[in-house]
Amino acid sequence: MVVDDSAVIRGMIARWVLEAGGFEVVCTASNGRMAVDMAERHKPDIVLLDIEMPEVDGLAALPMLLKAVPASKVIVISTLTKRNAQVSLKCLSLGAIDYLAKPESARAVDAAMEFRRDLVEKLRALSTAKPRTFRKPASITPMPASPVPSAPSRPAHARPQCLLIGSSTGGPRAVERVLQDLKPALATIPVLIVQHMPPMFTAVFAEHLQSLLALPCREAKDGDAIAAGTILVAQGGRHMGIAATAGKPVIRLSDGPPENFCRPAVDVLFRDAASVFGSSVVAAVLTGMGSDGTAGARHLVKAGATIIAQDEATSIVWGMPGSVVKAGLAHEVLPLDAIGRSLKGLITGTSR
Repeated sequence: MVVDDSAVIRGMIARWVLEAGGFEVVCTASNGRMAVDMAERHKPDIVLLDIEMPEVDGLAALPMLLKAVPASKVIVISTLTKRNAQVSLKCLSLGAIDYLAKPESARAVDAAMEFRRDLVEKLRALSTAKPRTFRKPASITPMPASPVPSAPSRPAHARPQCLLIGSSTGGPRAVERVLQDLKPALATIPVLIVQHMPPMFTAVFAEHLQSLLALPCREAKDGDAIAAGTILVAQGGRHMGIAATAGKPVIRLSDGPPENFCRPAVDVLFRDAASVFGSSVVAAVLTGMGSDGTAGARHLVKAGATIIAQDEATSIVWGMPGSVVKAGLAHEVLPLDAIGRSLKGLITGTSR
């Protein structure tokens, strides 16, 4: 179901969905009230939901949609403004699973083509994803639900000096959960996060994490020191790497070409971290589509770092973590509710 107050945008998105093949547009709606009524009748698998609409906007409609069709996967679409980024993140906290940056108009050709590519990629990833399993908190187990091919042995070394997190689809809520479970150990280690997000969204996400965790958290800037107790989020549209300056690690941003169609890319961060920090890194690869992070994980494992991947049952899309697991690069494959506790044990030196 496509929900947008612009007839032009509704028609454009519906046409692209049909042209992608394998999908059917069961209905369209011009406002949230109409969307709820249609959702009850048509039971769409995926809802593309605009934020700014008359009568009932996307934020107000979302809980009603999920009540009407709990199994629907809602992707929020919005233009790139700070307010829309804030509302989109709010929608994620209410149950939407992803977001898309909408072109200002159908005439913005480059932006429209990027939106089309991202839309089709997300639809295909979500249509093949297995239903998630919601677990009660359980004791940590290092055994994944499925065999890990040639999984590396757990490195034995000093406590980690840097925590890296890579995520994409479903990532904001997963990152929140991991960091909340890590407190108060977060005050003892720097945290670097690459979450696939458009520009402006990453700054709002960093502000949200700072409010949630009551710790310094901001969008990374070139030359930022990497210091314990600070959380840095990669800027949307720029790679976040690491360099050693005067013997101290600092952030290096770049406008290099996308890797795995991503900028920022997890691979860039992982690769640089392996070179600068070596074995004193622990990395978590969380829910997300694609394979970003796998190539960088190879560098980390070779350097002696530790990698934890989210399991398939609790991932929105088991693309990124699944790729790391299938490549035999994960030391542990854990449900989301166990990852923070496992990381805390490694960081504080209290792991089994």
